[in-house]
Amino acid sequence: MTTVDSATTTVAVTTEPLDVAAHERLVARPAAGAVVSFAGVVRDHDHGREVLELEYEGHPTAERILAEVAADIAADPSVYAVAVSHRVGRLEIGDVALAAAVSTAHRAAAFAACARLVDEVKARLPIWKRQVFSDGAEEWVNCP
Repeated sequence: MTTVDSATTTVAVTTEPLDVAAHERLVARPAAGAVVSFAGVVRDHDHGREVLELEYEGHPTAERILAEVAADIAADPSVYAVAVSHRVGRLEIGDVALAAAVSTAHRAAAFAACARLVDEVKARLPIWKRQVFSDGAEEWVNCP
C-alpha cells in the first residue's frame, strides 16, 4: 500500500483471481460517502466472433505503471483511496480481468475518478491480450 497526497493506493498485477468486493473493502473509509467499483469481465464475443478464452501477458514494468496510474488518480484531492488490479495469464469467460475501486465523499466524484482510472489503465498499462476464437483463429490485441 502506498500513500499519495493522503490518499492510499493498492495495486497488483497477478495471476490470481480478482475479487471486486475485496477492492471495495480496500478503499472504504469512514469519510467516504461513495465507493464506486468496476469489473472488467472476460466476455464470450468480440466484433461478432465467439471468444473461447483469453490470455493476458504483461511487460515487467506493468505493476510499476499501474502504481503510477493509481497515484495519478489518488492525487485528486477528492479521492480518499484507489485499489486496482489486472490479471495476467489464461482467463476463462466470466473471469474478472480488471478490478478497480475508488472512494470519495460524494458519488459524482467517485464515478468520475473510477472512469478516469479505468480509461488510464486501458491507455497506459503494458498488458496485451490474446483472444482465441471458436473457429480456431487467435489474435493479439493492444500489442505495440
